[in-house]
Amino acid sequence: MQKNMQEVGTKHEAACAILEKHECNPHMLVPILQEIQSAYSYLPEDVMNYVADSLNITPGTVFGVATFYSHFALEAKGKYIIRVCNGTACHVRKSVEIIKTFQAQLGLDEKKHTSDDNLFTLEEVACIGACGLAPVITINDDVYGAMTKEKVIELISKYKEEETANA
Repeated sequence: MQKNMQEVGTKHEAACAILEKHECNPHMLVPILQEIQSAYSYLPEDVMNYVADSLNITPGTVFGVATFYSHFALEAKGKYIIRVCNGTACHVRKSVEIIKTFQAQLGLDEKKHTSDDNLFTLEEVACIGACGLAPVITINDDVYGAMTKEKVIELISKYKEEETANA
């Protein structure tokens, strides 16, 4: 492990520190991945391969754990995570139109979930638990109900304006 850490590039420095903290214990894989995701905002493939090599386990084991737990992300996410409920109540109230409006406004599609400016990530979820507000979305920890196409456009403008003001 020491030799690997001396050879590692700057991209893996955070992973090295996390692995050292956990004494390269393969039984600590979940906490290691949690801390790596916190450091990188997601689990980069090359970092997961490095973790597998450092823990002397197969990459398949690491990827299996990373894909089993829904809180792990294999793609970089934006600063603002937009979750659009597409459960029954929301779907009936046209949540698909809300999704399509976000996609159009942010330059996203079925395969591309994060905006080019890395500000927004769009996720479709089965239920937010606020059916009375359908169609409902969350942006990080904020809940927005009775969504319309117009409200989507207003929210995107609001968040972009806040970013510009804070820059």
